[in-house]
Amino acid sequence: MKRFSHLAVGILQGSEILFSDFEDGGEMWTGDGPRQHRYDVRFEEAFHGVPIVHIGLSMWDIDSNSNQRADIGTEDVTRDGFTIIFRTWGDTRVARVRADWLAIGPTRFDEDFEV
Repeated sequence: MKRFSHLAVGILQGSEILFSDFEDGGEMWTGDGPRQHRYDVRFEEAFHGVPIVHIGLSMWDIDSNSNQRADIGTEDVTRDGFTIIFRTWGDTRVARVRADWLAIGPTRFDEDFEV
């Protein structure tokens, strides 16, 4: 369990289109074998400490003639942002992906002041 001490808890959320490879013949649509796509997210306001980030697929456009394989996660979570990583492998052909995220972490009260 992550405890946030005496600080306020801040919540940010977002929705990101990670790629649209069918439009330009990108690797996720035309490639095969292990592939990954990274997408950097910057928070509109930094947290006071490192937040917890929850991520999920909110749109997945995939070829119906291939196996459906996907893995999505986060890396490099900091006070300022994180990286989304989408992976696929084998013969899977992914046209486009959108991910929704939720970051929950410590923040300061508006009335706080630095000593």
